[in-house]
Amino acid sequence: MRRITSKIIFLAGVLIQGISTVRADQPSQRGWVNITNPSPSLSSGLKGAKLLNETDRSIALESNVSLQKSTSSNWLKAKTYLKKRLPKLNLPANLQLPKKPSQVQVGELQPITIDEVERLVMENSPKLKASAIKVDQKKSLLLGAISAWYPNINLSANGLPQYLEAESFRNPDFKTTSSSYSNSKQWSASFSIQVKWNLIDPARVPEIAASRDAFEKAKASYLVDARDSRLRALKEYFFLQRADEGVRIGTQSVRASLMSLRDAKARYEAGLSTRLEVLEAETQLARDKQLLTQKLGDQKIARRSLAQILNLSPKITPTASSPAQVMGTWTASLQESIIAAYDFREELDAALLNISINNNDANSALALGQPTLSIFNTLTTSRFQGQTAIASPTKVDMDDYGWTVSNAVGLTANWNIFDGGKSKSLYLYNKQKAKESKANLTSIKNQIRLEVENSFYTLKTANQDIATTTREVLASRESLRLARLRFNAGVAPQREVVNTQRDLTQAEVRYSNAITTYNTSLAELRRRTGIDHVKACKPTNKNISSKKEKVDELFDIPIEPSPLIPACQASTIRNKG
Repeated sequence: MRRITSKIIFLAGVLIQGISTVRADQPSQRGWVNITNPSPSLSSGLKGAKLLNETDRSIALESNVSLQKSTSSNWLKAKTYLKKRLPKLNLPANLQLPKKPSQVQVGELQPITIDEVERLVMENSPKLKASAIKVDQKKSLLLGAISAWYPNINLSANGLPQYLEAESFRNPDFKTTSSSYSNSKQWSASFSIQVKWNLIDPARVPEIAASRDAFEKAKASYLVDARDSRLRALKEYFFLQRADEGVRIGTQSVRASLMSLRDAKARYEAGLSTRLEVLEAETQLARDKQLLTQKLGDQKIARRSLAQILNLSPKITPTASSPAQVMGTWTASLQESIIAAYDFREELDAALLNISINNNDANSALALGQPTLSIFNTLTTSRFQGQTAIASPTKVDMDDYGWTVSNAVGLTANWNIFDGGKSKSLYLYNKQKAKESKANLTSIKNQIRLEVENSFYTLKTANQDIATTTREVLASRESLRLARLRFNAGVAPQREVVNTQRDLTQAEVRYSNAITTYNTSLAELRRRTGIDHVKACKPTNKNISSKKEKVDELFDIPIEPSPLIPACQASTIRNKG
């Protein structure tokens, strides 16, 4: 009995160790792999299953090079770079909420570059982290589906051990033994181990294939999220540069208005002009202050929007380290851009995977009405010590013992012959979903082309706007300079200076918008096509937005801060006087 028990324990240990070894061979780290479905052939029996096991194991150890380059490698580079360059821009704790106002008060303005924005969004974005976790989830489901090729081992035990003590009595008129009383005292133990292996399972292959496609779709979704997050971060950075440029334009306009108001007051006090010119200068100053206030608000909003995209600490507000400038020139043609987008976009792969998933689900639905065949082996052993149904309790001999061993091997079959049409309905449902996915694929393909065309044409329009607004800004600056000279000479009214100054402000705003639209369209083309046909601009010092003209030196006067009047009080000013 002891030898048989030891053999059973040894057999269970070997089987469990074998399963653990197979599980250990599956990749446990985030090395997302391309695991193909096993061969659907079932005629080869155990030999085919063994070959499949080795194939799955070798394929599971292979790494997806393209995904690792865009995920793990980028994350590692980003972490190393951030630790050296930006130690203060680490992401905040996810589960910690601030409790005090001092915890959300901005304590530092941190200048960052475009390259740092791209690295930070890949490192800190919570959406990307959630997307990466989804990939791991699909990988776990895939490994769970592959486990259908392995046998199931069940170990059960009744009593470890079990002690029975009983006393019974039966009517003497109906007794069949010499005594009406019976006593039992017995120790017993029973073990059973069963190995079951599905030889024929029609649902196994399509379920593994569907899990594999879902895993590949999750990887494609991660790449899409990563590229979209990078594009959103770049757009927010360009919007921040535009806001900074708006503050510069608003500040320059206020200084120009202060200069005009000072000259108008001086001429009015000297009797060379009327009060109307002073009022016109004050009106223009109020307009420019309103513009500056609006641009300052836009700047604060743009900074916090960029901080939200980068998931920075609440106490840090990012600022643009460089002014807005043209990033480069798109050299690819429209046709080349569209073809490259078709090859690059993961949305098309995800749509194709949806079709494959639905078809596999349809095959799984049909498998509900098909037969399954399994082989099983059940080994059962039991041992007892003591006696039962003894007339006198003093006669129970505890030295009495016995044991049994039984082993059963066989085949089991299961066939759901009639299910009321459930499997056929599920099959048709998934086939209809596959047709829907095909229609969506056409829509996605058309949408990709439309996005590329919109970005391409917007880029060309912004390019023309940059050239036009550049000439407009230069002409407006020269007009303002001549208008001031004419005003100081007494041959031009204040209205001419006010109009030319307003024209210059609007021209610079349009120039800044054109630069932002151009850079945004350029970033969209790079994201939507996957190519980097961008020719960098030659370095030059002739940026009209940052160049200091002689006329700007006349406006270098301090801007006094104006008090913030409550809205209720400010709204009654027009009723006074």
